[in-house]
Amino acid sequence: MPADITHAYAADHQRCDRLLAEAEGVAAGRDWARIGVAAADLVAALERHFQFEEESLFPALTQAFAIAANPIEVMRSEHAQMRGLLADLRESIAGSDMDAYLGILETLHFVVQQHNYKEESVLYPMADGALRGRTDEFAAAIADV
Repeated sequence: MPADITHAYAADHQRCDRLLAEAEGVAAGRDWARIGVAAADLVAALERHFQFEEESLFPALTQAFAIAANPIEVMRSEHAQMRGLLADLRESIAGSDMDAYLGILETLHFVVQQHNYKEESVLYPMADGALRGRTDEFAAAIADV
């Protein structure tokens, strides 16, 4: 199990990325039941990840290192943007709209990759330094799938 925030949270990003790729891959079969399951798994994984950050990591980091508040607000706004895309994704499934489904996944893929890069290169290393002594706690929590 990763013992620092950067590696543990990046591993969870990779888990979410695999689910995003799966949601894209099942579209080829045009089986809306399978598409719905894959999308639901993706939504659950992303929401779980956002929840760990917003309810645990971000508040702790802000308390330990006040300057982190600005980048955290950017991350929260990006979470909101992604949640909007996830809502659109669910609507595309409800309407069996393959073009919308694939377009939303493409946009989500782009947004997620940019977001993850910022977290993995800036925010998580900042957290590892500011929350020294608690990194095991945060790493264990996100890794407990």
